[in-house]
Amino acid sequence: MMSAKSAISKEIFAPHDERMLASVQVKRRTKKKIPFLATGGRGEYLTYICLSVTNKKPTLVSITKVKQFAGSSSFVRRSQWMLEQLRQVNGIDPNRDCPEFDLMFENAFDQWVASTASEKCTFFQILHNISQRYLSDKKPEFINYQSKVSGGNSILHSAADSVTSAVQKASQALNERGERLGRAEKQTAEMMNSSQQFGETAHKLAMKHKC
Repeated sequence: MMSAKSAISKEIFAPHDERMLASVQVKRRTKKKIPFLATGGRGEYLTYICLSVTNKKPTLVSITKVKQFAGSSSFVRRSQWMLEQLRQVNGIDPNRDCPEFDLMFENAFDQWVASTASEKCTFFQILHNISQRYLSDKKPEFINYQSKVSGGNSILHSAADSVTSAVQKASQALNERGERLGRAEKQTAEMMNSSQQFGETAHKLAMKHKC
């Protein structure tokens, strides 16, 4: 079964020649007073905040609010902002992993709770990296965030780094094992030679005593 993120990428962004770079499932921390939806009644839904980039030049980066209503397998694009319109990203608490965060745009302000703190952290890391990469000025202000959001290798490369590290460790282990086997074979050969020489010497001594 296709995951929600894969389905969003395929349904919402691929038809517009865009790539989804990250998404985070969220709920509002403060409810907006909207008694009825456009469909004419109340309805439950899931909300995702997505970060996407166009495949063609000039590269445009967007932040899109996507919803999936209860009983529907499809996704709907609701609101969208250009990355340049993002003014502030508030991680709420720099001292602990927490799922809460705020996004402030030129014309909007939303307070969110991510499904998990780790999903929020991944989204923040990619958003920070993309902002540094594509915006020469008017970069959004990141406040109250943990150092791992901007420090060290970007999350965009962490998976590749992990694979590379695993391969290197496996290669090193095999080399060390090969060296140990080589030393063991050498020691075995030396022992066999010593044993053979001892046997030949003993045989010669025995023949000498017979004479």
